[in-house]
Amino acid sequence: MHTLKLTQIGNSLGVILPKEVLIKLGLEKGEEVYLTDSPDGMRLTTHNPEFEEQMRIARDLMKERRAVLRELAK
Repeated sequence: MHTLKLTQIGNSLGVILPKEVLIKLGLEKGEEVYLTDSPDGMRLTTHNPEFEEQMRIARDLMKERRAVLRELAK
C-alpha cells in the first residue's frame, strides 16, 4: 500500500505517484488514467471502463450478427 499526499498544483490539488507505482502501472508522462467508483471506494485504472463495456457490446453484436456482417463485407 502506498500513502499519497495531496499537493497544490496551480489552482488544483493533485497527488504525485511514486516511480514504483508508475512502473507497475506501465505509465509515462502524459498518459491518461481513469478514476471510477467501485463498491469499496474509488479505483484508479489505466484503461477506460466505459470503452471496455462498449467493446464488449460490439463483440456480442458481431458474434450474434456474423452472417449479416459477412454478407455486407462482400
